[in-house]
Amino acid sequence: MEAGGERFLRQRQVLLLFVFLGGSLAGSESRRYSVAEEKEKGFLIANLAKDLGLRVEELSARGAQVVSKGNKQHFQLSHQTGDLLLNEKLDREELCGPTEPCILHFQILLQNPLQFVTNELHIIDVNDHSPVFFENEMHLKILESTLPGAVIPLGNAEDLDVGRNSLQNYTITPNSHFHVLTRSRRDGRKYPELVLDKALDREEQPELSLTLTALDGGAPPRSGTAQINIQVLDINDNAPEFAQPLYEVAVLENTPVNSVIVTVSASDLDTGSFGTISYAFFHASEEIRKTFQLNPITGDMQLVKYLNFEAINSYEVDIEAKDGGGLSGKSTVIVQVVDVNDNPPELTLSSVNSPIPENSAEIVLAVFSVSDLDSGDNGRVVCSIENNLPFILKPSVENFYTLMSEGALDRETRSEYNITITVTDLGTPRLKTKYNITVLVSDVNDNAPAFTQTSYTLFVRENNSPALHIGGVSATDRDSGTNALVTYSLLPPQDPHLPLASLVSINADNGHLFALRSLDYEALQAFEFRVGATDRGSPALSSEALVRVLVLDANDNSPFVLYPLQNGSAPCTELVPRAAEPGYLVTKVVAVDGDSGQNAWLSYQLLKATEPGLFGVWAHNGEVRTSRLLSERDAAKHRLVVLVKDNGEPPRSATATLHVLLVDGFSQPSLPLPEAAPAQAQADSLTVYLVVALASVSLLFLLSVLLFVAVRLCSRSRAASVGRCSVPEGPFPGHLVDVSGTETLSQSYQYEVCLTGGSGTNEFKFLKPIIPNFVAQGADRVNEANPSFRKSFEFS
Repeated sequence: MEAGGERFLRQRQVLLLFVFLGGSLAGSESRRYSVAEEKEKGFLIANLAKDLGLRVEELSARGAQVVSKGNKQHFQLSHQTGDLLLNEKLDREELCGPTEPCILHFQILLQNPLQFVTNELHIIDVNDHSPVFFENEMHLKILESTLPGAVIPLGNAEDLDVGRNSLQNYTITPNSHFHVLTRSRRDGRKYPELVLDKALDREEQPELSLTLTALDGGAPPRSGTAQINIQVLDINDNAPEFAQPLYEVAVLENTPVNSVIVTVSASDLDTGSFGTISYAFFHASEEIRKTFQLNPITGDMQLVKYLNFEAINSYEVDIEAKDGGGLSGKSTVIVQVVDVNDNPPELTLSSVNSPIPENSAEIVLAVFSVSDLDSGDNGRVVCSIENNLPFILKPSVENFYTLMSEGALDRETRSEYNITITVTDLGTPRLKTKYNITVLVSDVNDNAPAFTQTSYTLFVRENNSPALHIGGVSATDRDSGTNALVTYSLLPPQDPHLPLASLVSINADNGHLFALRSLDYEALQAFEFRVGATDRGSPALSSEALVRVLVLDANDNSPFVLYPLQNGSAPCTELVPRAAEPGYLVTKVVAVDGDSGQNAWLSYQLLKATEPGLFGVWAHNGEVRTSRLLSERDAAKHRLVVLVKDNGEPPRSATATLHVLLVDGFSQPSLPLPEAAPAQAQADSLTVYLVVALASVSLLFLLSVLLFVAVRLCSRSRAASVGRCSVPEGPFPGHLVDVSGTETLSQSYQYEVCLTGGSGTNEFKFLKPIIPNFVAQGADRVNEANPSFRKSFEFS
């Protein structure tokens, strides 16, 4: 008994040490409050705001809350006054049972910053229970041979109060033969023993009736009574005796029902009915009778229901052995319940912070506590979460944990986390509890819109209709909500001379681009500009992309004939000697096209002729040549219509009218027909045609200058013969310029063709194009060709 008491004191010392260490981890001084049990709901315990040194407004702003162990809320905190109030009527006996002092631990949880304040509430016992006997009436049989001083055990009373309010002593009335002694068990409970003061005489008084009174120490004291009926027996001088006065047995709490946990044994030296022993519980409590069953013959003690270490960890059972003569002996069985790991850990969530903004580091997501009803390693728990999550668990005081983000979160990578908190005890086998917390990540405008392409190329055919949809740009934003709404706009052009505002517009909502006016390839072949995409976040983020618009050529320009001019003036007559060979070059039709590419490729064909078959036109260069030998029967005058057509779709065309005069005795040698080239020569590059065209035009330009000189001389000469001259009038259009490889000319040329008469003989001359640097040389050649002109030629 003394060794057990010392062990109990050491356990309490270790428990007090852990409580002291846990309180020191809270980072705040622990406070103890006290309140008497049975106080009504709303009873004021203390003003926490004052005790914590906080204003009532600050207490509310920091989200103060009272956290109790388990799911019961014994307290409530008024945020208007800062008072700590009772949430329900407290019954000390229900909360703590026989434990004294009765302490309720609770914590004050403050946030921003996170702070725990550990507190204790001492529930003061009130004398609200009277001692109660398990049996209101006791029947005793005492041998008349019992000697004075004999001790007879009596049934004890129980008082649910503790301390001074608990059961203190027993009294008995009347007391002429007996007095009562008050004894204490190891657990502190008091029980009575009846002591015989005076020998009994069955013949004088066979029965006695006594009143046993149990008194507590309250003020005023409370009491309970039981009636003792004593029957004086004839001599049976040997009472049963147990083999052991105390049985101690350890039983696992998961021991099956109906298992025999211990067998008690007693013997009696008497014989006959005085020596027959039966076993029974001696004044056992209702809990003991519901838990154990005693075989009255064998003394086997069995379980009738499962044990629960967390509810009751030990039982003290008194067993009585009684013989046939009514004598009895008593023994005590101590049942120690051994804990097994049969309770999974429990998790109590105090607060959850969701959603949380992205890009914020070390945010408290949840605060929770864990507990396990088991003891020892079975009651020790560890918490964990998945390793692949950006969160950590930080232990706090008294099995409290905080779940925090380990670093900045990115909503675009993951917008929702399902966190499984696993609580595992250290028992065998290990039991675990899983608790799921869903955390949402709210968006922050940290992503600028991104175009699907860094640059866009759009194609628009010229002569488009205004407000034509020519294409679009697209940008996406990885953010969500208003942060992902994109607005498109045109950025100021880098070229200050580009009238971007009059060329294109953009739909601010979808990025569609529209041409505001009709585009002309010949005026603007391409232009580029920048488009911006801006989200609606705060602050707004933006990006830009380059848009290049290429204007596609349309066949909207007909060929223009440079030579011969078709301006309504006197037609230009080409002179061809009748002795010309087939393939003789009569003239060349020169034309240009303002378009480009295929739309500017020109082809020539003879549309009409006075005498078909006499002349032909080369399709690629516009040269007009004789197709056969000329005869006297051929008409002297011929009219040719040459069709000039481009390669567009649909093709456009123009016509040139030529007048050809066949003459006899033409002094110029005929131009030889170029040798027939192989088939691939007809596919020479366009550059060869351009060179030939330039050479021809240059020759005609020189002839025009010489013709002009001849006309001046003809007007002053008195020769008999009269010369006839046809000169095209009016300048060529100045806008016909080189467009890079389209077989057109780089400058305007003017030609003159003259027919002159000599003294008695007619002579035709083709005058070469006039070149300013060679005017003098041209004049000398004219003088040499016709010496009769030398006298009449004058420079004015």
